[in-house]
Amino acid sequence: MIIRYALFEGEIHPGREEEFRDFVRQQLVPLWTQFPGAEEIRVLDGVERDEGAPVYAMALAIRYPDMEAVDMALRSNVRSESREVTGELLKLFTGKVHHHVFSASEYPPQIA
Repeated sequence: MIIRYALFEGEIHPGREEEFRDFVRQQLVPLWTQFPGAEEIRVLDGVERDEGAPVYAMALAIRYPDMEAVDMALRSNVRSESREVTGELLKLFTGKVHHHVFSASEYPPQIA
């Protein structure tokens, strides 16, 4: 399985956190959930971090079965549309967005 992350490194403008989160839920999640080949979409909102760690306001994690599905999603019209809408979201944010792709394995917890 492949997971592609969009990491929003930086901070939401003070006092606009709720507006940022509402915008994501109302404007972007409906687009992200249409990405072809996507098996799971997770939006992770930054809550706390280790002292001295960089600030990540949000992370988007989309799971795909393989790189072919990732490539299909990246070429899709809905992805282009979501990039335009994300431009509006970035007006509420100071920082940068970068993407990382991981090959993922899952392991069940060992219950003692």
